[in-house]
Amino acid sequence: MLRHTWIVLAAAAFGLCLAGCQSNESPAPTGKSPDKGGKKQLVVGFAQTGAESSWRTAETESMKKEADKRGAKLLISFGQGQQDNQIKAIRSFISQKVDAIVLAPIVETGWDTVLAEAKKAGIPVLLVDRGVKVADDSLYATLIASDFVAEGEMAAEWLGKKMGGKGNVVELKGTTGAAPAIDREKGFHAVLEKSFPYMKVIAGQTGDFKMAEGKKVMQAIIKAKGKDIQAVYAHNDDMALGAIQALEEANMSPGKDVIVVSIDGVKGAFEAMVKGTLSATVECNPLFGPITFDTLGKALAGEKLPKYIKNEDKLFDQSVAAQVIGSREY
Repeated sequence: MLRHTWIVLAAAAFGLCLAGCQSNESPAPTGKSPDKGGKKQLVVGFAQTGAESSWRTAETESMKKEADKRGAKLLISFGQGQQDNQIKAIRSFISQKVDAIVLAPIVETGWDTVLAEAKKAGIPVLLVDRGVKVADDSLYATLIASDFVAEGEMAAEWLGKKMGGKGNVVELKGTTGAAPAIDREKGFHAVLEKSFPYMKVIAGQTGDFKMAEGKKVMQAIIKAKGKDIQAVYAHNDDMALGAIQALEEANMSPGKDVIVVSIDGVKGAFEAMVKGTLSATVECNPLFGPITFDTLGKALAGEKLPKYIKNEDKLFDQSVAAQVIGSREY
């Protein structure tokens, strides 16, 4: 009887010890969340420029949609147009030990230090829609983007033919120092100089890729140049739509008296073409989600990537706008 009692007490004590050990021990942190299949969830930090245009919003939504589709966790930080904010976001992603970082850089320069920090941490950085200028291009895995120079060239070729090779143009430029602004200006001017020497850019000013700024800048240019304006070339659709508002308020008929061509191909641009106020737009596809996550998978698997993956673009004008507007995704 005594022996039996000691066995029961010993078993009870062992059970209490086991229960106590289990309740005080927590699993080691992994920095990742398990998905439904028990695998580690892919965690990606996305340093976005901001939400300054419908194009930018479409890009963000495409990234969110693709992350959800693949069961990945997407951490988004909006730079609000400030490079410092993006640099802080990248450092935050590094401290959170994300698997990869996607960066849509606001400007081209000033990234060497923070990208070196990401490389040291073993976190691949993939650039989308805009490039950077760094001393060591191994600091990023690849760039997925359109050819902004070619977009400017397409806009100039179309406009030059539409205007018969002569006339005065107003140029609404994108954010100063941003790759699209630099390259879209470069491509446009190169074609005018080579093929349409009698076309002249009589005014050029940044509208920061924003509709309100595009309108404001266009209002000032109308006051200064008035009836001398025969065409407007905007580095993105949002600025073009703002310029159209300014032209209408000044009783200058956009799409008729003043030809307006822009870049991006957002749905609002197609609506304006159907209405007859926007003359043409060069598509710059913002739906980066699928190709971005495909490429991230390759990078994380150790595959060697090309330094540049090109998005193909094309031009649409009023003659086809009504036919294709129904199929536009953004």
